[in-house]
Amino acid sequence: MTEASLAAVLRAGLARELDDAVLLRHELHAGAEPSGSEHRTAARVAAALGASDAAPVAGTGRIVRIGPRGGPAIAIRAELDALPILEQTGAPWASRTGAMHACGHDVHLAALVALGRAARAAHLQAALPAALLAVLQPREETTPSGARDIVASGMLEAQQSTAVIAVHLQHQLPAGTVAAPAGTVNAASDDFEISVQGTGGHAGYPQLAADPVPALCQVVLALQQIVSRRTDPTHAVVVSVGTLEAGQAPNVIPPAAVARGTLRALDSSDRAGMHKALHEIVQHTCLAHGCVGTVTIDDGEPPLVNDEALATASWPWLREAGFAVDTSFRSCGADDFSYYARSAPTLMIFLGAGGPVTLHHPEFLPHDDAVGQVARAMLAGYLGAQGLR
Repeated sequence: MTEASLAAVLRAGLARELDDAVLLRHELHAGAEPSGSEHRTAARVAAALGASDAAPVAGTGRIVRIGPRGGPAIAIRAELDALPILEQTGAPWASRTGAMHACGHDVHLAALVALGRAARAAHLQAALPAALLAVLQPREETTPSGARDIVASGMLEAQQSTAVIAVHLQHQLPAGTVAAPAGTVNAASDDFEISVQGTGGHAGYPQLAADPVPALCQVVLALQQIVSRRTDPTHAVVVSVGTLEAGQAPNVIPPAAVARGTLRALDSSDRAGMHKALHEIVQHTCLAHGCVGTVTIDDGEPPLVNDEALATASWPWLREAGFAVDTSFRSCGADDFSYYARSAPTLMIFLGAGGPVTLHHPEFLPHDDAVGQVARAMLAGYLGAQGLR
């Protein structure tokens, strides 16, 4: 089967699968499960792929091989987990679980099912030149990383995976546009916790206490020096603080205060310097306030790097599928998909979601048309990788 005829057969198969895939998307969205607890989601998607007996991997994950039993395979990843967000979309199929697919994972899963079922039908007509490996990954939104654990399991090597592809919705891109740049496209991301120890006391007698609250507030503001004065201004880095905790009563100076956040860098070489600066700023700012500051940093995922050959091979197929192709988009978002580069060349394709609502927002709800768009982008990635074998 030529590449053109293979593409035509798979596209026709996708068209037949999309109505059922949209219904599956609604079902998965309504029953969203948080990271590490994706038992029903994994079982339902595996069953839809005709592999109810697929063995678990990385806890709740599954890997389903479609096509030739031996030989090389092209892996396509979709994420199983939802976020701990209370949905505010008002959709009739809104989540009933207290978790929410606010990052498009329900769309990715439904699209992969549609493509997997189309690939199975195509294989029955004429053998696929390379197997499609559906990777149903747990714990993309939290640690420990599901991607890291799947790579560590050795199952991708055992299946002779020659490439790993993923598609992710991206609110910053307009509808109808995909981004598949070569090189680094997402940042490394490390979590940190800052603990400030002071001396508690009465709010009316601050001179008798060592207040950790203003010390921590000053630390949070000073951390922006890491971006503005401690790293190369031509390098993209971000320091964000997401939580602040201190005290329980308005008239009590608490003995301690805690902040948690992330450090992000597109260039891995910047990570060590950012870590050093974080420790120094916390230590010395807290001392100036008569407090003691400590820092814990948990190294997260590395930068996400698209293989140049895979990226460029996907562009003609993406354009043929009707997409405008952006070859320069990059962001300081992070995705543990980056770990798959340890096992095979990787390609992350970002697909424009359109609209004003961002990822991780309680009102994020892509149109059902996104299922077919993601599936076509996944197919373009598969065809590009297949042509490089």
